Amino acid sequence: MLTMLAYVVKRLLLMIPTLFGVLLVTFAVIQFVPGGPVEQYLAEARAGVRGSGGAESGGLAYRGAQGVDKQRLAQIKAFYGFDKPAPQRFWLMIGRFARFDLGQSFFQNKPVWALIREKLPVSISLGLWTFFISYGISIPLGIAKAVRAGTRFDLVTTLIVLAGYAIPGFVLGVALLVVLGGQLQWFPLRGLTSPGWSALSWPGKVADYLWHITLPVTAMVLGNFAVTTMLTKNSVLEEIGKHYMLTARAKGLSTRQALYRHALRNALIPIVTGFPAAFIGAFFTGSLLIETLFSLDGLGLLSYESVIRRDYPVVLGTLFLFTLIGLVTKLISDLCYVWVDPRIRFD
Repeated sequence: MLTMLAYVVKRLLLMIPTLFGVLLVTFAVIQFVPGGPVEQYLAEARAGVRGSGGAESGGLAYRGAQGVDKQRLAQIKAFYGFDKPAPQRFWLMIGRFARFDLGQSFFQNKPVWALIREKLPVSISLGLWTFFISYGISIPLGIAKAVRAGTRFDLVTTLIVLAGYAIPGFVLGVALLVVLGGQLQWFPLRGLTSPGWSALSWPGKVADYLWHITLPVTAMVLGNFAVTTMLTKNSVLEEIGKHYMLTARAKGLSTRQALYRHALRNALIPIVTGFPAAFIGAFFTGSLLIETLFSLDGLGLLSYESVIRRDYPVVLGTLFLFTLIGLVTKLISDLCYVWVDPRIRFD
């Protein structure tokens, strides 16, 4: 018990320099990226001024070839925090993150926490359905393939699984959208719910939600079967060929009994220990292309738009949060090894 506690404390302490290094490298790269938030603000203001025949846009006076007034430019830099040296801005950011204050978005005028909470329902819907469907099909299919290794069932399912793995999710999404959504009109083309969803009854709300989520989840799930299915199959095959399985059969157990009582627990160790990472990743690993294709406003689209618009508080805030969650999830995955296989010792 003390050994495990010491291991956990050591891993938690190692997260601090890891987080610091990730944020430092990202912050340093950002300093060399052209077109920061100040430049984008000025470009948008100038475009607004020209389009309105020379009027002021958002309090920013544009003076033709002379550019922006120096005093006003200094005010804009101070508004975005760029009036301070880069090292000072970095340490101020680290201090906020230590208090779990992710800052305020430059362009959406909202706290980063509020933006993440707004986008989470979409990412949770896509991620959790993908996780449960993928593992719910892949593990039984992998066991069935191992038991029937070399048969026609094994060959046909392997071809189907690998074909699905070879098709990119966004390509399948386009095909589903064009055929089932456009031509046949069986499914909606965009959104997570219908416009009048709040006025529906509970059965109606569930049916409408499932109707909208079917195509994007199908596009995301199909490519996720191959790795887990083949890993499960190979793990089960390896355990079936070991001596303890022959001993179990010699004691009178049937193949099915020996498989489920003895082999399956050892075979599923690499699968079960990956559950925490896959489950937590389901909340935060959005698919940008799928979200864009089906007009779903999730975390993937938020991250992409933040990078394009140079919304640095959102970029660095979400990076800090996702990195921290990833490190904690990795620790939980390592602890699961001991829970699944008591032979493993931390020392």
